[in-house]
This record gives sequence, C-alpha cells and structure tokens, in this order.
Amino acid sequence: MDNLFAAIPSSLPDELFEDIVNTDSVRVERIVSRGHVTPEGDWYDQEECEWVMVMKGGATILFEEGMREVRMEPGDHLNIPAHQRHRVSWTDPAQDTIWLAVFYSGH
Repeated sequence: MDNLFAAIPSSLPDELFEDIVNTDSVRVERIVSRGHVTPEGDWYDQEECEWVMVMKGGATILFEEGMREVRMEPGDHLNIPAHQRHRVSWTDPAQDTIWLAVFYSGH
C-alpha cells in the first residue's frame, strides 16, 4: 500500500507529478505544489477532462474564460472539461499542496 502524503522530497524546485494509475481510459495523478504556479502566459488546454481535488494545502485556479478564479481548500474538488483553458495562479508557499487529479475522456 502507498500513501498519498508520503515520499515527498524535502527539496521541491519543480512541481511533482506522479501517475498513480495509468490505463487507456483513465489516469490518476498525484501533484505536489509548494508555492508553484503555472508560468505566466501559459495555459493548460488538455485533450481530456480533469477532475481535481485539493487534499492538503490551498490553491487558486484561474480560468481563461471570464478570467474567473476559484480558490480551493482541502476537500474542494471540481471538474474541468477538456479544452477549458486554465492555470494555477497560486499555491500555498508555506506548506505542500497535495492534489489528486483524475484525467478521463469526455466522450
């Protein structure tokens, strides 16, 4: 058994992305952020849908359409349809933000 809160490096110069499950139909990923944000001017524009939950820490996701920001705390989750452009505009620099993301086909 593995633990989503374990095996986090003490030094984290870049966000940590780790596949937990990866099949033809679904991918489950653990993401660890420590003050990391999407680089300015970059947007995620994904082929698949993404359900994402903050398990620890805090973050803000900015959606390009309407420049709408969504603040996320532990337990908060949302579904992002494929090709809905978004970026992470803030993660808590004082603690790890641990995300659980599920990527799946919207067809």
